[in-house]
Amino acid sequence: MGSKQNPPGNRTRRTLSIFVVIALCCFFYLLGAWQKSGLGKADKIAFEVPKQTECNVFSTNLNFETHHNDVEIIERSEPKAKEFKPCDPQYRDYTPCQEQDRAMKFPRENMVYRERHCPPEEEKLHCLIPAPKGYITPFPWPKSRDYAHYANVPYKHLAVEKAVQNWVEFQGNVFKFPGGGTMFPHGADAYIDELASVIPIADGSVRTALDTGCGVASWGAYLLKRNILAMSFAPKDNHEAQVQFALERGVPAVIGVLGSIRLPYPSRAFDMSQCSRCLIPWAANDGMYLKEVDRVLRPGGYWILSGPPINWKTYYKTWKRSKEDVQGEQRKIEELAESLCWEKKYEKGDIAIWKKKANTKSCKRESVNICRTKDADDVWYKKMDTCVTPPSANEVPVGQVKFPARLYAVPPRIANGLVAGVTTESYQEDIKLWKKQVNSYKRINKLIGTTRYRNVMDMNAGLGGFAAALESRKSWVMNVVPSIAKNTLGVVYERGLIGIYHDWCEGFSTYPRTYDLIHASGVFSLYRNECEAEDILLEMDRILRPEGTVILRDEVDVLNKVKKIAGGMRWDTKMMDHEDGPLVPEKILVVVKQYWVENSGNSTSSDD
Repeated sequence: MGSKQNPPGNRTRRTLSIFVVIALCCFFYLLGAWQKSGLGKADKIAFEVPKQTECNVFSTNLNFETHHNDVEIIERSEPKAKEFKPCDPQYRDYTPCQEQDRAMKFPRENMVYRERHCPPEEEKLHCLIPAPKGYITPFPWPKSRDYAHYANVPYKHLAVEKAVQNWVEFQGNVFKFPGGGTMFPHGADAYIDELASVIPIADGSVRTALDTGCGVASWGAYLLKRNILAMSFAPKDNHEAQVQFALERGVPAVIGVLGSIRLPYPSRAFDMSQCSRCLIPWAANDGMYLKEVDRVLRPGGYWILSGPPINWKTYYKTWKRSKEDVQGEQRKIEELAESLCWEKKYEKGDIAIWKKKANTKSCKRESVNICRTKDADDVWYKKMDTCVTPPSANEVPVGQVKFPARLYAVPPRIANGLVAGVTTESYQEDIKLWKKQVNSYKRINKLIGTTRYRNVMDMNAGLGGFAAALESRKSWVMNVVPSIAKNTLGVVYERGLIGIYHDWCEGFSTYPRTYDLIHASGVFSLYRNECEAEDILLEMDRILRPEGTVILRDEVDVLNKVKKIAGGMRWDTKMMDHEDGPLVPEKILVVVKQYWVENSGNSTSSDD
């Protein structure tokens, strides 16, 4: 067979094609060189697109480690849609709903002026709360229980006023917390040991506690090593920084007071409650405050009173009160306790302990005003009353399910069908879901689950699944159930966790820089038509510590809006795909708050 030859026309077309390819290559090479010279803009666009759209579940370039340098505010050169400026240094400890100037406009009767009074829309700050100059990441737990940096809470008032009571001592550039208190001069440990002679503190029967008028929360701090979580509260008053000290130590606490509105906790939430010289007038107003403690105390729970009027025979002269006055006050408390079906178990020295009976059928409730409300958990901004919250047939007494078993046991409210739309099966699915999601968070940020994040908040806690999956003595979680969400806070407490009701259109009852890690799942979708996302983000920034982390989980369009606002807040952000892949519309936005402090030229420390 002879060879086949190409005709002349084919050779001409092939030569022309080669010439065109070479010419195009040269053109694009020259175009690329022109762009890299700085005259072209296409390369900038090409790099920005993948930067903005990058979604990666398990890797991130965010820096979660802390830095301790004193850094002045540095303005970023990148253009932003809206840049939030630093607030004046005078606002470094700003608490929007407990500010002194606004508080003094309200009546002092029943501590109304110390309750929440939030600013109207036109008075809200739209700036970033600065950290004080020299701010340092708090000591890791458990060292933080005993020490705090002076630069972080630069107020010596308590160290002077309570010097003889061992609340707090000022030592050079740190505060030391010896673990003392007005009513436990031998230390909180010794005080708790005495309580443990009556109350089953060691076996997991008691897990949740309430400390009314907590001071610097040393009782709650020392209960933590016994695996008991105390919700401590104290008003923002002339004792400048009680709650701020507590949170700086890594102890759960909020600004709060027993006043005219109900405590922001569900009924039958706490296994134990105490008043250690809290000076609350328990016998006043027809026993209104003691009846509110009864509402939040579980059947079989304990109430501890140490301080006036207990041991009045020894102290009535020191208190500058007559025998008849203090004796009459104690008699009224005894009568109230009996009407509430509480049995006195102990009185020795300065301490008295009552136990709330698990079965009220044996109690005499003569002339007791029983509350007629249909929902004893509906308490947000509801007026406190002098009625007694009636028992429920579904209540489980203290100790029936012990911790840690109660963390994953089916909560009574769910087992009895009291939470709409939640069944035993869906509760168990929620457990599995949050274990999976928390594990993915730990792969994103390996510091989660360590003492780096001691104070943790879940802004939309649901059934408490996030906190349960994170449960460890290295950290604690403030489970917030929004006032507009399904009321599940009772379930959270039944699991042996703690939390609070709140409306995220308002400021939270805490000081700035009091949380290391904030988790927000579905918060911005929930509040889409309630208030501005900007206001919620600024509040998150206020309560987040410098170099703290935020994990947001929501629909992609919602997070894109949030990410745009966050671009002007000194936050480093990164969007990531859902654990199940890029096709799931729910995404994860991870944030690290930059370290910056107030301008050194404008420092206004009152103790300088």
